[in-house]
Amino acid sequence: MPLDTSSYSLALLRLDGRRWNELRRITAQISTMPSADGSSYLEMGNTKVLCTVTGPCEGGGTRDRDRADIRVELAIAGFSGVDRKRVGRGDKRVSEMVSTIQSTFASTLFTNLYPQSTIHISLHVLSQDGSLLAALLNASTLALIDAGIPMRDYITASTAGSTSSYSSNDESADPLLDLNTSEEQELPFLTVATLGGSDQVSVLVMETRVQAGRLEGMLAVGVDGCKQVREILDDVVREHGKEVLKSGRL
Repeated sequence: MPLDTSSYSLALLRLDGRRWNELRRITAQISTMPSADGSSYLEMGNTKVLCTVTGPCEGGGTRDRDRADIRVELAIAGFSGVDRKRVGRGDKRVSEMVSTIQSTFASTLFTNLYPQSTIHISLHVLSQDGSLLAALLNASTLALIDAGIPMRDYITASTAGSTSSYSSNDESADPLLDLNTSEEQELPFLTVATLGGSDQVSVLVMETRVQAGRLEGMLAVGVDGCKQVREILDDVVREHGKEVLKSGRL
């Protein structure tokens, strides 16, 4: 079917055919690994992540005896990127993402219900094509829900960028939603995660420079993208619930 350009110029479409406020195709599954307490598989475009959750388990050397300790492990496959480079666990970017995920869910999960316990979140990146931290947060949310660990609400994440670089000083630059790798390499962008369908920001990470006047528009687009992602993840959870009820596995 030919692309309808009656209300949108081809000159304004991105390289992959999306408009500025369109998400890439998102597909997800939960309970993908029966041996784990909770698991999920998520694709955001060509970024593919597998997540497993174990726990809460007693002991494990918790830092706070009154609440559960959250431990995050992140493994990035050497074949996941274009350069086929092996990323070690000591990599600075990996450590930063692990710390972000850990602190995010430490404030979202009701860890006070599981004193002297440990919750393990294990993440495996199978393919990278932008929005990696957002995909990791979304996959973790699904796996934690599958594990039955109570939380305040969904943590859903997305990325947002600007059509011009910092040096161009273009005041008419437009925001973009859900960046892929090629866009992240060329444009300033941020990763934002919100709690549920609200505007409450739980995560805001920006590793590039951008004009201050563009930041508000980028953040607004990112928050709106989080709301769209929440609807998609909620549909995945509800469909899985219906399948469980039909099969009588409860």
